[in-house]
Amino acid sequence: MTKHALILLGVLCNSALAAAPVAPVMSRAEIEAGLKSHDRALFLTNTWIRDPYIILGPDDYYYLTGTTANPGDPRGASDPYNTGLGKTSTVGSVVQVWRSKDLVDWKHLGTPFTLEQTAHYAKNPRSIMQKEGKKRPLWAPEVHWLGDRWALVHCPAPISSLALTRGAELKGPWTHPMGTAFIRKHDPSLFKDVDGTWYLLWGNTLLAPLSADFSRFTGEPVRLDPAGSRPDPRNPGKTLSRIGHEGATMRKIGDKYVHIGTAWSTDEMRKGSYNLYYCTADRITGPYGPRRFAGRFLGHGTPFQTRDGKWWCTAFYNANVPPIPRAGVETRDLSETAQTINQRGTTIVPLDVKILPNGDIRIRAKDPAYANPGPDEAQQF
Repeated sequence: MTKHALILLGVLCNSALAAAPVAPVMSRAEIEAGLKSHDRALFLTNTWIRDPYIILGPDDYYYLTGTTANPGDPRGASDPYNTGLGKTSTVGSVVQVWRSKDLVDWKHLGTPFTLEQTAHYAKNPRSIMQKEGKKRPLWAPEVHWLGDRWALVHCPAPISSLALTRGAELKGPWTHPMGTAFIRKHDPSLFKDVDGTWYLLWGNTLLAPLSADFSRFTGEPVRLDPAGSRPDPRNPGKTLSRIGHEGATMRKIGDKYVHIGTAWSTDEMRKGSYNLYYCTADRITGPYGPRRFAGRFLGHGTPFQTRDGKWWCTAFYNANVPPIPRAGVETRDLSETAQTINQRGTTIVPLDVKILPNGDIRIRAKDPAYANPGPDEAQQF
C-alpha cells in the first residue's frame, strides 16, 4: 500500500471512529445473570480505558484501574475511541481507580496516584512532565495487596514506577523503595509465590525476585519464553519464541506456574486481533512448555477470580476501526488491520481453567466469540 493510501485509510478510520457511538453497558439483570451462568462476556463500564486490571481487595471489594484519560478531558467526546498512544493521544498522567462490591455498580475513587507523585518527578519535574510539548502519559497501572499495604506499578518504561502506600487504604502518601532506580520496566507486574517471595515481571518477558522491603532485586533477571518457535512474519526465514510482546502476568494454578502474555494474532503490530496466550512450568524460572492460546480479543487482559472462585479475564477496545459485530466473527479473517468485538470500556470474559489429570493447566475463554483462534492466527494451535 502506498504512503498516500495509508494516509487516506487513516483519515477514513479516524472519521469512522469519531462518528461511532459509544455503546451502553449491560443492565444489572444481564450482568448478574451472566456472573451466575459464567458462559458469556459481560460489558461492565464504558469509560475509556486500556489494560483494565481488576483485583478483589482485602475489604472484599473489587478494584478496577487501567490506562485512562485525565478526568474531564473534553476529547473523550470528540475522540471517543482514542486508538493511539502517540502525540495526539488522550491518555492521561494519572491513575484512576473504581471500586465495586458486585461488579455492577462502580464508585470512582478519584486519582490516588499521579505522575507528580513519582520519584522521577521529584528528581526532575520539567523533563518528566514535558515530552515533545505535552504531558507524559501514564500507562498500564496495576495495584497489588501486600498484606498490610498496597503496591502500585506502572509504565511507560522511561518513567516506570514501583510505589507503596503507607497503610491499608489505596491512597497517598506514597513511598518509592527503589526510587528512580526502578526504570525501563515496560508493563511491570507483580507476582507473589507460595513461599512469600514477590517477583517483578516486565517486558517480554523478564522476571526477577524482590527483597522483602521492595528496595532491590535479590537476583538477576531471568528471561521467560515458551518452548518451541513459530515463523516470524516480519523476517522471512527467521522464527519467534516469545510469549508475546507486552502485558505479561503470572499465576500459580495447582502446582504449575502459568506465564501469560499478549500478542497480535498475526504477530504483526496492529493487524488482526489482540490476543492472550500462556505457557506453564514446574518452576517459576522455567523451563516453560509450548505457547498456547487462551482467548481472542483478550490481549493485556487480567485473569482474576470472583469471590465464588470463578475465573474471568478483563478485555477492552483495541483496534483501528469501530467495534465489529460479533456475529460470525469466529470465521472472519481480521488480518487487514487491528479489529475487535470489544466495546469501549471494561468487559469481562469467562475463562475455563482446568487442572488436567497430568497436573498441567488448560485455560480457554468460554464465550464462543473469544474461545478459538481466528483464520488470521499466525500460529497453529
